[in-house]
Amino acid sequence: MPSKPASAWQRLRRARWGRAALIATVTVCVGYAPIAMTELWPYASPGAPAIGRRLLADAVSPQYVAQALATRLTPYQRSLIPLIVHSVLGGMLMLLGPLQLLTALRRRRRLHRALGVVFAAAVYACMAAAAVYLARTPPAQAFSGAAFWVALAAILVGTVLSVTFGILAAVARMPDVHQRWMLLCFGFLMSAPLLRLEWGALPMLYPGLPMASINEIAIMHLGSVCAFGGLLAARTIDRRPTVRGVEGTWVPTSALVAVHVAGAAALVWISRAYLGWGVDGTRRLTWYLIPFAVTWAIMTYGQVRAGRTGRTWAREEWRVQQAFLCLAPLLSLVVAAAVQRSVAVDAETAMTAGVSVGCGTTAVFATVVVSLRRYHARETVRRLGQAAGSRAGVVAAPVELSEAGQA
Repeated sequence: MPSKPASAWQRLRRARWGRAALIATVTVCVGYAPIAMTELWPYASPGAPAIGRRLLADAVSPQYVAQALATRLTPYQRSLIPLIVHSVLGGMLMLLGPLQLLTALRRRRRLHRALGVVFAAAVYACMAAAAVYLARTPPAQAFSGAAFWVALAAILVGTVLSVTFGILAAVARMPDVHQRWMLLCFGFLMSAPLLRLEWGALPMLYPGLPMASINEIAIMHLGSVCAFGGLLAARTIDRRPTVRGVEGTWVPTSALVAVHVAGAAALVWISRAYLGWGVDGTRRLTWYLIPFAVTWAIMTYGQVRAGRTGRTWAREEWRVQQAFLCLAPLLSLVVAAAVQRSVAVDAETAMTAGVSVGCGTTAVFATVVVSLRRYHARETVRRLGQAAGSRAGVVAAPVELSEAGQA
């Protein structure tokens, strides 16, 4: 079915949505950069300015902030230099990320490549510093407990893998795959400013709740929201209706139905567990299920809409991403069981740790499959081109011989 050309109103609406999302992202990044860079200074020099701490105290209350930071002195002092390096480089990445996106959109290739080298080096150094902190901090001593330690470790691994696969895709001259990985990488980096926003916003819904509890609510969905943001950005930028070499689907209907059934069963298991943990468990479950349901609905809508308009590449990507989203609850149960056995925590903490990493991890797996799908398509086109060239050579050879005989 041939794709229908977008109407002028659809193009205008898409352009407005993309521009608004870009402006919002740049605003958050630029605003958060100085907050990240100065966040750890008071621990190295008492009395040093801490912009984020002051803003959070004004937004909620000084007691809310003081109570949260009272237990941070000892763990932070143990890894203060790595943490300062991590926070300063994190602030720099908040500025480099939008620059990279803008240079890519405006096709400033030399500047984009130069900034890309700096960006990748900063990511590796920033995550190495974070790894030192995690290695020196027992999970129980992390802010709000072991679940947050697991979430931080998962975001670290996802960020490093994303930027590495992005570099490999650039070397392989696959710019669309490179773009997807770098957007996913930046999505994981955006978990830092978004977490701070939730620290300030959620107390309006739950007044009196300490920041440690707010943090546990946030990690129930933060990784999935950031990963989904990277996917939305990639789908907004990539407007190709089809891709040469992509035929059929790697996720047949039977497989899609199977993962939906398995995912629904895992969600029921998770829901029953959280509902048995009282008000706190119900609150966490709510903030897990709502973003999950919204993400699933948008993926379904994108898949159906792409299928109706003949945009086979968009339909395939939505389909792959949705299949792995359905597998996220299963992965969460596996991680929860592993955490409970290895770290010796209670069942609720282990489940929160599993849920916090499920959707983000499966988003990485989904992007791997989309990348392999794109690589397979490129190789298919290349082999068909070689076969066509060989057939042309076989046909041309007798003509050349006959011409030589006539001469």
